[in-house]
Amino acid sequence: MEERFSRTALLLGENGVERLKNSRVAVFGVGGVGSFTVEALARLGIGHITLVDPDKVAESNLNRQLVALHSTLGMYKVDAARARILDINPEAEVEVLKMFYLPENADCFDVSRFDCIVDAIDTVSAKIELIVRAKKAGVHIVSSMGTGNKLHPEMLEIADISKTSVCPLARVMRRELRARRGLFQGRGDKAVRRYSAGKRKKDGGKRFFCAERGRDIACRQGLQAYFE
Repeated sequence: MEERFSRTALLLGENGVERLKNSRVAVFGVGGVGSFTVEALARLGIGHITLVDPDKVAESNLNRQLVALHSTLGMYKVDAARARILDINPEAEVEVLKMFYLPENADCFDVSRFDCIVDAIDTVSAKIELIVRAKKAGVHIVSSMGTGNKLHPEMLEIADISKTSVCPLARVMRRELRARRGLFQGRGDKAVRRYSAGKRKKDGGKRFFCAERGRDIACRQGLQAYFE
């Protein structure tokens, strides 16, 4: 057992560490939530990570995005994230795709080759397309709902998408997914998990609270379901 993963082995066992090493995870969106998710996945020892995001690091990202440093301003977020991953685990395989994931180009991306997908993107149509395709392929997906402009990370909830409350984005997602008959039946369908938080605040500068919490929830809940 490699020393760098010895603490993880205490939690998951050596077989668990080996399973993580052989796992393939795709993260869509490497921003406030996604960048922290990527970091945690790298430190857990995920062997193959695919990063999908077309954006470059901007100064306005410095308050909440892990990839945002003065030294990375102007870099593609996926390139900055890849550098961090390889600095943590040089043996990791990292694929970067500088693209918007949309229904129009979804055919270019084969979700079936992954063990788990993290949806940390903002566009509703893209989120729905990704969830629907993951569901059809039988791939576990963790989907981030509304965490922006919040002050109380302790109010975040992890639940099946059918049990949404408060979050307007989750409400839209639930309605649209339910309309796709045969893919989402409402309560009792555990194939799609989401997390969201309580009432909205107008101060965008506080978003980093939810970004950090989002990292923990997305990774922990995704891995819990993966190992069930």
